[in-house]
This record gives sequence, C-alpha cells and structure tokens, in this order.
Amino acid sequence: MAETNQPFLTDVKEIQRRARQQIEQGAVTPDYQGDLNTAIRLLNEALATEIVCNLRYRQHYYMAVGIHYLSVADEFMEHANEELQHAGWLAERIRQLNGRPNLNPEGLLLRSHAQFAEGETLSEMIKEDLIAERIAIETYREIVLWFGEKDSTSRRLMERILEKEEEHADDLATLLQQLAEPRPTLQ
Repeated sequence: MAETNQPFLTDVKEIQRRARQQIEQGAVTPDYQGDLNTAIRLLNEALATEIVCNLRYRQHYYMAVGIHYLSVADEFMEHANEELQHAGWLAERIRQLNGRPNLNPEGLLLRSHAQFAEGETLSEMIKEDLIAERIAIETYREIVLWFGEKDSTSRRLMERILEKEEEHADDLATLLQQLAEPRPTLQ
C-alpha cells in the first residue's frame, strides 16, 4: 500500500481533547452531524408505531377465529414480539441520543404512523396488519434516507427494523393469498 501524508481521520490528540469536553453528553460527540431534536422526534414516532403495531398484533392474536386461526394467530404473536423488540431498540437509541423515549399512552396514536384497525374476520385482520407494515416500510425508508451519513447508527437501526417490517409484509401477503386460494374438496 502506498503511504500517504494524510492522517487517519483526525489527529488522535485532537480526538482525545474533544472526548474530554462535554462528557455528560455520552455517545453524542461534537462531530455528531445530525439534528438531535429531529432525530429524537423521528425515533419517537417510530417507537409509537412499533408499540401500536405490537398492540394490534396482540389484539389479532386473541381475536383470531376460524378454521385456519391457529397458524395465523401464531404468526400474529411472532410479529407482536418482534415489534416489541424493535420498540426496545428504538427506546435505547433515543436514550443514547440524550432524549426521552415517549412511552406515554396519551397521544400514542397521534405519534404513530400506523393505525389501530382491528378487522372483524381473519382475512380483514391480516389486511389491516399488512397495511400497517406497508406504512411502516414507506415511512422507515424515508427516515433511513433522512439519517443518511449524519447519524449512521440510527440509520443502521432503522434499516435493521425496516428489514423485519418487509419480512412481516411478505409473511402477511403470503397468508392472505393462502386464505384466498380455494381448498380442494373431498369427493
């Protein structure tokens, strides 16, 4: 490899000096390039979305009925647990950015990108969950783009959650298709 005169990133002595400044800021160092207030607001909106989705999936788990309800209900609970895990990751990141995770139920639906639509039939429940996943996918993609290189940690977190939301949407679309397919009859 050719040797260059350019130092690695910044002078290490300068990094050491800056690290001693504002140490109460924890993970938020002076080179943080994002807008902290907007970052925390966006992460809290995603947090509210994950909580609403968790609650809706749990509602569907307990209300699922019909001949195919067992396998679908299990899928609802699996998704509910994953949404809860996402909420935990988001709350932790908000705290790392010196923000306060907004877990207050008051205004939860106003902060959430998704709605709490129940559905009456198993098919309607799956559709409502799929709609919510599609909303999360679109809004989370926008959040990923907004974070860009300004906050790569938050961006990677949102990409990780986005990947699971896409998986959920695919699962639900498959379930919906399977419910719609005619079943062979016994003769």
